[in-house]
Amino acid sequence: MNKEKQPLCYSEYLKLPTLLNAQVLESAKHGHESHDEMLFIITHQTYELWFKQILHELYSVLELFSALPLDEKKLNTIATRLQRIIKIQFVINQQISILETMTSLDFLDFRDFLIPASGFQSIQFREIELRLGLSHHLSSYSYGRFTDEDKTYLENVAQQVSLFELLDAWLARMPFLEFREFSFWDSYGTAVKIMLDNDSCIIQNNPLLSGSEKKLQTQELETTRQSFNCLFNEDLYQQYKQEGHFKLTHNATLAALFIRLYRDEPLLQLPFKILNKLMDIDAQLTSWRSNHYLMVQRMLGTKIGTGGSSGHEYLKSTINGKRIYADLFNLSTYLIPRSKLPTLPESLVRNLGFYQQRH
Repeated sequence: MNKEKQPLCYSEYLKLPTLLNAQVLESAKHGHESHDEMLFIITHQTYELWFKQILHELYSVLELFSALPLDEKKLNTIATRLQRIIKIQFVINQQISILETMTSLDFLDFRDFLIPASGFQSIQFREIELRLGLSHHLSSYSYGRFTDEDKTYLENVAQQVSLFELLDAWLARMPFLEFREFSFWDSYGTAVKIMLDNDSCIIQNNPLLSGSEKKLQTQELETTRQSFNCLFNEDLYQQYKQEGHFKLTHNATLAALFIRLYRDEPLLQLPFKILNKLMDIDAQLTSWRSNHYLMVQRMLGTKIGTGGSSGHEYLKSTINGKRIYADLFNLSTYLIPRSKLPTLPESLVRNLGFYQQRH
């Protein structure tokens, strides 16, 4: 016989006694209670709760994305959960402004009591980075800042397939680059050549440009042409990739570009949305690092961090150094005007949309 269910209490459901008693001031332990330490603790505890929710969403996205074949019906769920992560990131970035109501002197009242604890030791934040695809940065932050148990956990996470890797594989499987008689690659290459040749004529025939200005703009145009050439030549692309200019595989880059160029086709609208969501997540992470860098500089100047890092200088180096989806941003380099896009064959358009037979 089942026991009668007891009424659920709000406080019990949220475990409020545990949650609201989890703020223990280190400054009070040393007999010098600092008023602002409570704000410092609650803000960082809130960060960790949001990190937990981000990971909850990421686990789900990774599971959905790892399915072979990927059910297109799941793309909307993936996009929705990525959007939730973005909204959480926005809130987290806004929380920094609350922490900035604490002055440098207020922070110094309790800072020394925190040594050697540091935000660098946030396991959840590092796991978020790894799950998104930042595994190549593991060694730069694991050494000396985590317990052996935490290092082992993060190293295991780094060995698992990341969202970046799943994205690369998904894009590389796109079937629309070669379709019967239509080759997107050849058609796009022809359109690019016409566009760049036209730009060259405009430069040479512009009466407002001096000889030196024409020479400079022609050199810049040649640089642009070389940038396009790495897409047309897979060997050249691999060379650029080895030099760090690309992270995505060649086929994945072509597929992502195809999605960007033909994003209005019904079947490509959700893939386009997912690519945009991943860029938004990367942008929010960059904003987080930038805001954190400025806050730490404001609080500590050039002092080292409590965890022994170089403080704001290290954070400054991560702003652009830890971009995960930069390849998606850089695709804008290869966009061409809609008026110059290759016309897709009708058979391909049927596969990309909700085709209705004309009467």
